[in-house]
Amino acid sequence: MLIEAKNLKKVYPGTVPTIALDGTSFVIEEGDFVAIMGPSGSGKSTLMHIMGFLDRATSGKYEFRGKSMEELNDDELARVRNKRIGFVFQSFNLLPRTTVLDNVKLPLVYAGLSSEVETERAEEALKAVGLSHRISHLPNQLSGGEKQRVAIARAIVNNPSVIFADEPTGNLDSKSGQQIMDILQSLNDQGSTVILVTHEKYTSEMAKRIIQLKDGKIVSDKVVDHRRLAKDGLIK
Repeated sequence: MLIEAKNLKKVYPGTVPTIALDGTSFVIEEGDFVAIMGPSGSGKSTLMHIMGFLDRATSGKYEFRGKSMEELNDDELARVRNKRIGFVFQSFNLLPRTTVLDNVKLPLVYAGLSSEVETERAEEALKAVGLSHRISHLPNQLSGGEKQRVAIARAIVNNPSVIFADEPTGNLDSKSGQQIMDILQSLNDQGSTVILVTHEKYTSEMAKRIIQLKDGKIVSDKVVDHRRLAKDGLIK
């Protein structure tokens, strides 16, 4: 078991407290590809932030590889996040004045590797997303789809236990979005666990399982019977 959530709740304080998560429980196994769906305000991004060690639940229990998140201090959470988690965001989050290669190297800064090994691993990650020919370019010289592929390369350079993708196709045209989903499906086929946050039904059907949230609660958790193949749009 990779992830287990038990009755997770997240409440943001205020004059009227906002309940973002209201008792969510589920299990995610190694090698799964899970899409988390829901309308705006349903709690899906909050849930991803908690699962990715970017935030803490107000109550409930979150276990990652059998280790309770509540047992870790902030520094320990940061170490786990850097070593075990890869993030892909809708807005790419690339450093604008830094080359593609150096953007991909960023997660390796605290890994204690030699410069040669860092470069080798970053080049391997860029090769995996088909961008070996862009390593010396700056982000403003890339298309939106290429920027997202750089973000995926950065996410996988540390060989993470899980890849979190938050609306990764949201800023892309349909063809580029399909290419991104094809890469995520290929990574999953090679053994990577992928957790996708999306509001698009079509995109969610490229996962193996769909968890639907509404008002901070899980209203549906189903295996995808007829999965879409991103590279050709077909269903299998």
